[in-house]
Amino acid sequence: MNEITLCNVLPDVFSTRSGYHSDIWQQTVTLRRGATYLIEASSGTGKSSLCSYIIGMRRDYSGVIAFDGNDIRNLSRRDWAELRQRHISLLFQELRLFPELTAWENVQIKNLLTNHKPDSVIASWFEQLDIADKRDAKVGQMSFGQQQRVAMIRALAQPFDFLLIDEPISHLDDDNARHMAQLLQAEAAAQGAAIVATSIGKHLPLTYERTFSL
Repeated sequence: MNEITLCNVLPDVFSTRSGYHSDIWQQTVTLRRGATYLIEASSGTGKSSLCSYIIGMRRDYSGVIAFDGNDIRNLSRRDWAELRQRHISLLFQELRLFPELTAWENVQIKNLLTNHKPDSVIASWFEQLDIADKRDAKVGQMSFGQQQRVAMIRALAQPFDFLLIDEPISHLDDDNARHMAQLLQAEAAAQGAAIVATSIGKHLPLTYERTFSL
């Protein structure tokens, strides 16, 4: 997949608002594979909704979202299964990890769907993000910042053309944010993929081709 295009998209909940100013909503925007984008937003302006729309989890919007020119409302369940396994990965703001499973088990749930990365590479990511000692710890017993790093590793444990990361470093210090950015850039470059990051203030230290205001 090479392009995601949003044409006149607006969340239904915003339909009664007037005088709305946004670089995304009710605009025509194309996100291209290989680029890096930042979407800056205030709380309540729909950044998590936008990610949910693109990943096909919600449809409560007007307008058109298209993948390579094809309206995503026309995609079948089988199409979405393929897209989510091989073309789009999402790091949820709320993470959606399984607290009763270990950090390693949470990552392997995704990796085993495609066998995308050998265990040695995933283990090196745990080292790089300074959570190697938490590999066999249950996620529910980890801090939120540690959980964010586990969720990031899980998001990388699949092929993708577009990586959506929703508020990825809200609980990380600058050193860990930098390590995460380095890992993201390396993996996205290896796959020729786009990174689309959202932020309500603190954002990943990446080089962004374009910044949008939501």
